[in-house]
Amino acid sequence: MAPLNEEQLHQIRDERKEQIMKAALKVFARRGIINTKMSMIAAEADISHGLLYHYFKSKEELFTTLVEIAMTEAEDAMRQIHELPGSPIDRIKAFSREMLDEGGAEFFLLIHQARTSDGVPDKVKQLLEHHSMERFVRHLLPLFQEGQQAGQIVDGDPQVMIASYLSVLSGLMILNGQEAGGYRIPEIEMLLRMIARP
Repeated sequence: MAPLNEEQLHQIRDERKEQIMKAALKVFARRGIINTKMSMIAAEADISHGLLYHYFKSKEELFTTLVEIAMTEAEDAMRQIHELPGSPIDRIKAFSREMLDEGGAEFFLLIHQARTSDGVPDKVKQLLEHHSMERFVRHLLPLFQEGQQAGQIVDGDPQVMIASYLSVLSGLMILNGQEAGGYRIPEIEMLLRMIARP
């Protein structure tokens, strides 16, 4: 068997790092940073404990890396909402569907853990401060104002409306991520009744 070349080794390292981050996301989302041990992440990733430290020096570094990725993806999703086709209410509906998509549940739970857990690294606290709820409200404000002007969204302070809507979506994502038996996410149309004109 021929020895691996540099490109193949690089690909293996990238795949292993991805495997570790996926496992860490799953563990951190369930347990938070305080209740997670590197050995738990290694077990979830099905690798040796020692190998894990070749990729990340500590669980804090790994946690911070994952939060950075989650925040970047959240920012991208907020920016993309303005590029979606359709009316303001169509774009809000698409955004809501994306937020409640099960594929992003672990990232959302990670952010929830970062906001509510003890022992969160200072760098993560700074990231959370930078990516505050107010920032998300500001991203959505033009869309909600456009919807009000088009007669699709109810009258009222759009900033309060956005904050309320995001709070409901957040609560639903937490419930969904906890995999409570028998729980089912409400239909998007039902959620939109909070903001949409009949």
